[in-house]
Amino acid sequence: MKDKDLSEIRSIIARHKLWDFIFMILGVFVLMIAVLTFMALFSHMLIDGMPRLSLDFFTSFPSRRPGSAGILSAWVGTTLVMLVTAAAAVPMGIGAGIYLEEYAPKNIITEIIEINVTNLAGVPSIIYGLLALSLFVHQLGFGQSILSAGLALALLILPVVIVATREAIRAIPVVIREGAYALGATKWQTVWDHLLPYSAAGILTGVIIGLARAIGETAPIITIGALTFIAFLPPSPIKPDFPFISFEWLMAPFTVMPIQMFNWVSRPEEAFQINAAAAGLVLVVMTLTMNALAIYLRYRMRKNLKW
Repeated sequence: MKDKDLSEIRSIIARHKLWDFIFMILGVFVLMIAVLTFMALFSHMLIDGMPRLSLDFFTSFPSRRPGSAGILSAWVGTTLVMLVTAAAAVPMGIGAGIYLEEYAPKNIITEIIEINVTNLAGVPSIIYGLLALSLFVHQLGFGQSILSAGLALALLILPVVIVATREAIRAIPVVIREGAYALGATKWQTVWDHLLPYSAAGILTGVIIGLARAIGETAPIITIGALTFIAFLPPSPIKPDFPFISFEWLMAPFTVMPIQMFNWVSRPEEAFQINAAAAGLVLVVMTLTMNALAIYLRYRMRKNLKW
């Protein structure tokens, strides 16, 4: 090889390294902007809301007096709504993902479904609220209840769960499937005994990220008619009498943390702004906890797998 050719190769490599370095600096700069912005907002919320956090704040109902107002009905409503959301979205989303990836025939209809599922993940949440208002509240007669809210948020995160399930299953090496089929396993045995255990970490991550998104959504909840001020709790899911489980709470009116924050932020008094900061701090901690749980469980599951 001539010296001229070697010089050109070195020049190309140096130019590519320069662009790699520029891109790395740009990426770090953008990341720092995002992280510093979040830290600034979170610090402001922490400074304003931390003094307000107390046991009374968690065990008191909302009030017109900011000093005695709490988030009891809001966090209870959020917990129940997320319970319905998880119960509806997780089995349906995982099942749909398994079917599309392993069982659905590869034809034009399946391709159309896959494209629409992917596109639905980016639809604004208000659209799901309008759909839930028409379908669950009016057509099915569920009313402005916990059930309607949970199903609305389930529709919102369903595409996320489906896509996460498909990507997690798709990442499993083909030799896992071929080995199972070679030993005489059926399609379902291959999915249940091999694909799902190996893809569980990725599926779980997608599920928790979807739930973390749903817990902070406001537009669908407002659309279906969540109450902005509620000073009572829904009926308890657990009863002292047989059969010990009650579903009356599903049809109860409700409020959630984002709605309670919106109610306080819209008030002019400074004390209500502090209450909103404290509620926001609780909501951020809940969201970060869910994401941290996803990371931890994914790490543990991948560590225990043997390829």
